[in-house]
Order: sequence, then C-alpha cells, then structure tokens
Amino acid sequence: MPFVPHTEDEVRQMLDVIGVATPDDLFADITPEMRPRSFNLPHGQSEMEVCGRLEALAAANRTDVVSFLGAGFYNHHIPKAVDAVTSRSEFYTAYTPYQPECSQGTLQAIFEFQTAVARLMDMPCANASVYDGGTALFESVMMAVRQTRRHKIVVDESVNPIWRRMLATHTRHLPVELVTVPQCVGRSDFAALKSALDDACAAVVVQNPNFFGAIEDYTELFAHAKARKALSILAVYPVMQAVLKTPGEMGADIAVADGQALGMPLSFGGPYLGIMTCRKELIRQFPGRIAGRTTDVDGKTGYVLTLQAREQHIRRAKATSNICSNQALCALRSLVYMALLGPQGLTRVAELGMERARYAVERLTALPGVSLLHDAPYGNETALRLPLPAAEVVERLAERGYVAGFPAGRYYSGMDDVLLLACTEKNTREQIGMLAEMVGGLL
Repeated sequence: MPFVPHTEDEVRQMLDVIGVATPDDLFADITPEMRPRSFNLPHGQSEMEVCGRLEALAAANRTDVVSFLGAGFYNHHIPKAVDAVTSRSEFYTAYTPYQPECSQGTLQAIFEFQTAVARLMDMPCANASVYDGGTALFESVMMAVRQTRRHKIVVDESVNPIWRRMLATHTRHLPVELVTVPQCVGRSDFAALKSALDDACAAVVVQNPNFFGAIEDYTELFAHAKARKALSILAVYPVMQAVLKTPGEMGADIAVADGQALGMPLSFGGPYLGIMTCRKELIRQFPGRIAGRTTDVDGKTGYVLTLQAREQHIRRAKATSNICSNQALCALRSLVYMALLGPQGLTRVAELGMERARYAVERLTALPGVSLLHDAPYGNETALRLPLPAAEVVERLAERGYVAGFPAGRYYSGMDDVLLLACTEKNTREQIGMLAEMVGGLL
C-alpha cells in the first residue's frame, strides 16, 4: 500500500483553499484523451531482460545513414580522446562546484573553457551555464533588456527559426516586444534592420552564417545600433569562427552559439551546450556561473565561482537566470575537443566542410533546374532552389539511407522548393557524388 501522509480532512482543507471540489478537478485542463489510461505498471524485470528490451529498442534506430543535414546542428567527427577524458569519474559524476575547496578540477575546467571560447569568439568574457543555442539567445536578449531598460528587440528573420521560436516562447509573458525583420532571398535586409532600430530598441539580433548559410559582415549595422544606444547580439556557428571575421572584430556586444559542433554528438537533440560571450561592461548581466582564477594566502593558484548572480545565491528574485543544471560536462567536452584540434585543426575542419560544400554545390547546380538561393559567400552550408518540393526530395532519399538536407519550407513560407544543405569533414566526395546522382534521378 502507498504511504499517504495526509488525512481526508487535511485534503479537504487544501482543496477548499484552492477552490476545487475533488483532486480530479486539478487536472481539468488536460483533455480526457491526454490523461493516463492506467497507472497499472508492468512488473519489474531482471537486468538481462531490461538490457534485452533496451537493445531491441536501440536496434530500431538507423545509424548507417549519410547526412547532409545542418540547420544549426552538425555531424562532425569527435576524436575518441574526448570520450576518454570526459568519461573519467571525477568529471562525469561531478556536480555544481559550490565548494571551491573541493572542486578545483571542475572549476579549472570551466575557467579553461571560458578562456578558449573567449579566444574563439574574440570577446573579453564568457560563461559556462546555458543549455543550448536557443536559450543562450534568449539570455542575451534579457541581458540587453536589463542593461538598456528598453523592451524592443529587432530580430533578423534569417536567424535560426528554431532559436527564434524558443525566444518567442520564453518571452511570451515577459515585457519584451519582438520585431522580426523579413529576410531577403536568404540574406539580411540591412536597410530594413537599420530602419527598425530606434530609440526604444534594446538590441538587434543577427546570425553569421545565417540560417541559409549566407556570410555577412555586420560591422556597420552594429555601429548603427551603438549610435542608437542599442546592443548588438550575434549568433554564430563556432567551427566557422576559425576562418570568419569574429564577433569581436565586428563590434558585437554579445555573441552566442550552440556548442554542439564542438565535440558533442547529435544524440537525438541533446544534451547540448549554450555558448555566451560579451563585452566586459556587460559581465554583471551575465546569467549562470562564471569561474575566476585567483591566488590563496600562500600565493598558490586557485579557482572560484565569481559574480554568482543566480537565484540560489544572494540575488534571489533579482537573479539574471534560473538555469542551474550542471552544464560543466558539456563544456568540458567542447574544451577537450578544441584543445585536441588547436587553432590549426579547427581551421582545417572548417576548410574541409567548405571544400565539400563547394563540391556538392558544383555537382547539384549542374542538374537541370537546381540553383543557389542567394549570391552571398557561404561556408559549409548553403541553400539551393530545386524544381520540386524539397520535403519530397528529403523524404524520397531518406528511404535510401541519405538525409539530403533540411527543407526550408518547414519554417519559411514560399520556400517549399528550398533545400538547406550542409557538409562536414565526414562527408566524402563519393557520398556527395551519390547524392547528386540520386537527386538527378528524382528530377
């Protein structure tokens, strides 16, 4: 029998205070078809039976597909050393480092991660406590709102629509006005973005490369935003920062990214890592944890958590963020990945993806009716117009073990014929050739 600590009279009193007649009334907003059919759970199984069941479920997944899917998440090679280091128990089982005297290893790893990310993005400050690229974008918007005390956010429509949807969800009941500036054939409309920036604007949000793979230089736009006393937020693809003009060089106030490409497998959607960097003047608006390096009374190097503006610390209701899950393990994976590759290796990864993407574009645009969506420079990802619906191409080729890319029509009206195609170092010329042959066969 289950142990229920409350008497019937106590339950009645609680229901009276809430204003409902029965406990079932608490679930009135859940339609009957969405409620549990039964709470009669199956009997327990042995370890052997459980393992067999899980292995059967895992075997239903296809792991042999060739993927050209990007849209913010990329199938990069992960050196085995990343798993070897991060699976060590002192890292794998470590929790949030509240006690620095017991957590020097974890704190140093976080500090080194912040240093690597700050160098990659060419920004002065970085943190290590955000879930993914979408939440990093939301947190950056809230930083701008707090800093400027304004509530209007101008967002370029060519920013990843998944992240924009997350931003809209998180700000739905907050005093934040999102103004989306339409993209122009896969590129940013600079004139429209400038026009949308006024004295009520807290920040402008853009992405480089954008969702359609277009590479832009936002230096002038950011200078224009600064003249209006608005902040500039730039979302980036971290691997491409090894070869592109950095957020720091463009004059961004805040730069964010999804760290999945830096040593984390796709894993059906996570866990991933949100990367956040900013100018030093904004560091007190930073969410999450920031590790710092100092010296103890004996002059020895020590690591601490500093500027802890989270709700379980001193600021309570004034906290900058309620994100408190331990993202340090994901941050460690990206740190090990970046340390293993180094600047030259990361540059080579970016260049290989760019080379493969250009070969794919060359092969595919040679087919009748296939053309590039825009004429902007691109990295390892770009958008193609097809003479038939992109979703149909993706569906037909998936049956043959090839994921051809992402159909842009899923998020953009009038783009049902646009296919977003990405290449990484894992895509061979043979695979690209086979993709072109199969697309040609469909056409």
